[in-house]
Amino acid sequence: MSGQTLAQMAVEVLSTADGREKTALSRRHAATWFASRDAGDPLPIGTALPPLRPARPDRPELLDPRDVPRRRPGSAQGRLAILHAVAHIELNAVDLHWDIIARFGHVPMPIGFYDDWVKSADEESKHFNLICDCLEAHGSHYGALPAHAGMWRAAEDTAQDLMGRLAVVPMVLEARGLDVTPGMIEIFRKAGDTAAIEAMQVIYAEEVHHVAYGSKWFHFLCGRQNTDPTQAFHELVRTYFHGALKPPFNEEKRAEAGIPPDFYWPLADQPSSKA
Repeated sequence: MSGQTLAQMAVEVLSTADGREKTALSRRHAATWFASRDAGDPLPIGTALPPLRPARPDRPELLDPRDVPRRRPGSAQGRLAILHAVAHIELNAVDLHWDIIARFGHVPMPIGFYDDWVKSADEESKHFNLICDCLEAHGSHYGALPAHAGMWRAAEDTAQDLMGRLAVVPMVLEARGLDVTPGMIEIFRKAGDTAAIEAMQVIYAEEVHHVAYGSKWFHFLCGRQNTDPTQAFHELVRTYFHGALKPPFNEEKRAEAGIPPDFYWPLADQPSSKA
């Protein structure tokens, strides 16, 4: 059994640059955590000083979102661009889930909180590798195309606010994945790309749980603070999220994840308080 605390494991993942190495380490640490839980002797959570930004490989080149080239989704190059963008999102999600463990270890939380985010990090690691396998099957790889530089902005903005992190990352950004993934699956279905369809379906099914973990622990903290969850969510999203929530929304999957319409519809197409 590891002599590290869970927070130290999280920092180790955050400090690993290569995507395949990062996700392999993430999965090993997740297995170690759950083995300790199954043995009835969970590892200590501990505290740590995570980096403000996780280690990243030299490629992909990170660009301002406005500068990332747009490609026709119906073309082969467009489908590769979709896969590359999804791989980039999944790698950031691995770091986001380990970061919440390392950065907020000082906040007293039930052990189930750590179970949920370790499981999420493990699943995001699997997702990254599934999509990388798809890219490589098409003669490409993660890093072959430029990627979105703004993915980590939400983590930096909420580095001192656990409720803000839960509101913006799982309940806004990952919930957006529930909205757009069915359309991506349809693009690959039209192209007859079975491997990509299967990978996207795994991601779609498991992302519901990640959004649900965010909602569960957001409501837990609201209860602890005797705060109205809907009002708190609106205030935090307007404070930390840059932009508007964009319909159409996947209301069925959002409801399954514990996010009712009165959370997101009042924020749709409204400018945030930050530029």
